Amino acid sequence: MTRSSPASDAAPGASAAAGAAADAALPGRPPFDHRSFVHRLVAKPEFGPLILLVVELAVFWAITPDFLSPQNISNTLAFTVELGLIALAMTLLMTSGEFDLSVGSVFGFAPVLMWTLFNSGAAPLEAGFVAAIAVAALVGLVNGWFVTRLRIPSFLVTLGMLLVVRGTALFITDGFPQRTWNTGGNWLAWLLAGDFFVGGFRIYMSLFWFIAAALAMGYVLNQTKAGNWIQAAGGNPGAARARGVRVGRTKIWLFVLSSTMAALAGVISSIRTSAANPNSGTGYELEVIAMVVIGGTALSGGRGTVLGTVLGVFILRVMRNGIVLIGVPGLAYNIFIGAIILGMMALHSWLDRRHQAGS
Repeated sequence: MTRSSPASDAAPGASAAAGAAADAALPGRPPFDHRSFVHRLVAKPEFGPLILLVVELAVFWAITPDFLSPQNISNTLAFTVELGLIALAMTLLMTSGEFDLSVGSVFGFAPVLMWTLFNSGAAPLEAGFVAAIAVAALVGLVNGWFVTRLRIPSFLVTLGMLLVVRGTALFITDGFPQRTWNTGGNWLAWLLAGDFFVGGFRIYMSLFWFIAAALAMGYVLNQTKAGNWIQAAGGNPGAARARGVRVGRTKIWLFVLSSTMAALAGVISSIRTSAANPNSGTGYELEVIAMVVIGGTALSGGRGTVLGTVLGVFILRVMRNGIVLIGVPGLAYNIFIGAIILGMMALHSWLDRRHQAGS
């Protein structure tokens, strides 16, 4: 049996990089990437979503100047960042090659559990919040265990969990919303969903949670070993395991993160709207996945972009706000979203082909 040389064991990218460095060291030789800055910019997965967002803003502003009024921007941001928290976690999970269809039900269940404990006098608000987050983390842990240990596709596992969690929320409340307005200026409620004014803009604390989460997850995905593991788990799980990547453990933690962020978003939303409805979050799972895919994260895993997801979040929420503001029936929202998804998928496919062709 022949033994491969150390050079043959190296990753293909390493040999390519070494060749590029050698070429660059020779006098008069061009750099490895022959493309111009514009070509490299266009090839980035975030380029298409950025252009689409700019066009959206320009079109809606041209139709109605009130679109960029402080009040409308404040209203749009309030809900956008809550849904964005779920989308950020979903980005990492989808990069690893998995989905979580239970996030919408967790979004509705977590605040129901917290406010039920608080309103019944069973626990103070802080303890209720910790309990809701802990149960959500347990939901994610169960999802991850079923997917990684029992080898059941995440689509089926999380679809089943969606029904279990939603059914539990409805059973606890008998289908009725829980009151949330008697917090009495509680510090935790203000920290999660408090608001203040800067000029004419109403800023919610959830915006800072969203910014912090985006920065943290972007750093993890792009600058850490954990980020390399996440991308390797989604790109080629078999090769990743052979190189020592703990694929199963990585995915389990990502399922836990997904459920936890969904619970946090649901709690924040319940405080802001003074309502904890067991049916809250219905359909959010598909909208969140659409945000992530529109932003440029590969549907098959292996490539993710947090910045692209941020753009995808604003694309869909700006679209929803804009079409209502200009008088288009809200029921037509799904038509626009479907068209955007198809258009962005075609654009990403075209850019990928050009990138592989080196043009």
